[in-house]
Amino acid sequence: METFKAFRIHNDNGEVSARFENLTLDDLSAGDVVIKSSFSGINYKDALAATGAGKILRKFPLVGGIDVAGTVIRSDDSRYSADDQVVVTGCGLGEEYDGGYSKVVRVKGDSVIPLPEGLSEKHAMTLGTAGFTAALAIIRMENNGLEPGAGPVVVTGATGGVGSLAVDMLAGAGYKVTAVTGKADALPYLEGLGASEILLREQIDFGSRPLEKAIWAGAVDNVGGEMLTWLTRTMNWWGNIACIGLAGSHELHTTVMPFILRGINLLGINSVATPRDLRLKVWQRLAGDLRPAHLDQICTRVIDFDQLPHALDDYLERKTTGRCVVGFG
Repeated sequence: METFKAFRIHNDNGEVSARFENLTLDDLSAGDVVIKSSFSGINYKDALAATGAGKILRKFPLVGGIDVAGTVIRSDDSRYSADDQVVVTGCGLGEEYDGGYSKVVRVKGDSVIPLPEGLSEKHAMTLGTAGFTAALAIIRMENNGLEPGAGPVVVTGATGGVGSLAVDMLAGAGYKVTAVTGKADALPYLEGLGASEILLREQIDFGSRPLEKAIWAGAVDNVGGEMLTWLTRTMNWWGNIACIGLAGSHELHTTVMPFILRGINLLGINSVATPRDLRLKVWQRLAGDLRPAHLDQICTRVIDFDQLPHALDDYLERKTTGRCVVGFG
C-alpha cells in the first residue's frame, strides 16, 4: 500500500512529542473523502497540540493540523468527486480525528467545504480557522445589531492570525477599527490592514470601576483575562463582544453591571462545532464581501512541510505576526 508523509503526535508515558512518519491510508481515522493536501496553516492551537503545552488532542497518536485545503482523490460521499478542490477546517480535525499535517487526509463528508469560487487553495489556508473564526465573530455581531454606523470596533491581539484578519475584514466592511497590540514595531503592519487607531497594550489604563467610559460598539477579543474585563467595562450601549481567545488568560473577573445597565452582549465564538449550513455561509462571505483585501500581506510566511516543527516553536514563543501557510509541494 502506498505510503505518505505525515506529522504525527504521540503521548509516551505522559510525554507529548511529534515527529514525521510514513503512514498508509489504513493508519488514518475513518472517513468518506480522501484528499491530496495542497496547503495547510498554523494556528496557536496546532502548536499547543504538537508540544503538549495544551490539552488539545482527544486521543493519541494523532496527525496534527486543524486546517487543510486540497483536491479530492476519491469519495464515497456523492457530494464530492475526484479532482474537486475542497477545504476542511475545525470539525475535530487534528483534535479528535487525524488532521491536515499529512500529504493525504481522510475526513467525513460533512466536514468538507467546496473551495469557494474566487479563492485559491493558498488563500483559503491563509484564512483557515483563523479567518473562519474572525468572519463568524463579525457575522454573529452583525446578527446582534452591529453596523458600521454604530461606532468603533476594537480588535485585541491584533497581530495574530485571527486579529489580523478581523482588522482587515472590519475595515473593508466600513468599520472604524482600533487595533490593540503589545508589539510596538507592528504599527505599520496594522495601519496597512486598515486600522484607524492603534493602542499599545502597556499604555491602556484598564481602570477598576464596574463601568468606565463607554467607547466601543463591538469588540473581537483574542486575549481574555484583564483585557476582556476592560472591554466589558468600556462597551457602549448594546455593544457586542465576540470572545474568541485566551492568549492572556482563561479567567474573567467582571460584574453584571455592564450587562444590566448598558445591555452589552458577550458572544462566545466556537469555530469547531459550527453547524454545516452556517459554515457554508461563512465561507461564502469569506470569498465575497468579507474577503480580506490584504491576504498576501497577512500571509507573512510560506514554508515547506519539512519546516513545520520550527515554525510551531515560533508560535509558542509568540514570535509570529499574521499567518503562516504550509505547502506540501
